[in-house]
Amino acid sequence: MVQNKFHKNFTLNNHSFTSVDELLAFTKGFSDEIHQFLESWFSKDDYIIVQTSGSTGAPKPISLKKEFVINSAKATGLYFDLQANTTALLCLPIAYIAGKLMLIRALTLGWHLDVVEPNSNPLVTIDKTFDFSAMVPLQVENSLSKLNLIKKIIVGGGVVSNSLQEKLQEISTDVFATYGMTETITHIAVKKLNNFIAIKEKPSINNEIASLKKVLKDEFYTILPNVTIYKDERNCLVIAAPKVSDEIIFTNDVVNLISDTQFEWLGRFDNVINSGGIKLHPEKIEEKLAKIITNRFFVAGIPNEKIGEKLVLIVEGNQQEINLETAQLSKFEIPKEIYFVNEFVETKTAKIQRKKTLAKILPK
Repeated sequence: MVQNKFHKNFTLNNHSFTSVDELLAFTKGFSDEIHQFLESWFSKDDYIIVQTSGSTGAPKPISLKKEFVINSAKATGLYFDLQANTTALLCLPIAYIAGKLMLIRALTLGWHLDVVEPNSNPLVTIDKTFDFSAMVPLQVENSLSKLNLIKKIIVGGGVVSNSLQEKLQEISTDVFATYGMTETITHIAVKKLNNFIAIKEKPSINNEIASLKKVLKDEFYTILPNVTIYKDERNCLVIAAPKVSDEIIFTNDVVNLISDTQFEWLGRFDNVINSGGIKLHPEKIEEKLAKIITNRFFVAGIPNEKIGEKLVLIVEGNQQEINLETAQLSKFEIPKEIYFVNEFVETKTAKIQRKKTLAKILPK
């Protein structure tokens, strides 16, 4: 299947187009990266080549069927009710799948798309409203004062911290965390981060009148239509999504399955620390530590003869006093040592490379 057309309602930075040639001519002077990608998209090939982010290994190119990319775009539009004439903001790099999909959604669904420089503060020059956008957590953090200009935002490319989620409770924008990867053509599951509907608590013995309870956090991801999930023997998520992938996808994400359509993400299997037979999930420990540490940090296991792996805390920046007793950690979750590193090693998309950062402090 060759994609050689686009929705008649599609506009790019307030410009409409009557043909692919006209669109390509416009993007040639507008953005070299967008132009090159659209040349590939409108080519006779049935697939596009995209680059993985490199967060869990070396970045690598993979091939995605255009048919599957379109299916992914339509699934997002259906789930979030984003029909033709939706106004959308593209503020992510077009080099990676998340940026590419914003453009393909607009082309496929007939959105009015505005493109801005993909920097850490994308709304700084924005003075108009949008229906939809996609951002990474750092962009959301830096845009809080103007986030209400966008009705719905999906956030990917990293974990949304507890502190950021608390700030989002005061924002009118509906914000959703996403779960997905390049192989699944961005997200196959989402969870809401704010603006929860108040629910009624069941009457207690001492209180016959039900009270309203505002849910402050949703721990569970809900899968999109046409996706099936289960776990393998490692308790890692397995994804069957025939609309976006020919193959079953075996992830390294340890999860709790809540139902056929919901799961709780616990952390990465390759990050799990086995300390004296106790399996520790760094991401869950980091969630508690985030309440007391303002610098970037992570926890990891380093080799230890007695217990296999010793839990340590690595903090970016100058040495400082950290009172671990205030983090409400269990006795197994308390780091045995704290290391300070001037700068973390990152991927090109600003994700922390834990193993390479850890190598900076371990003895050669």
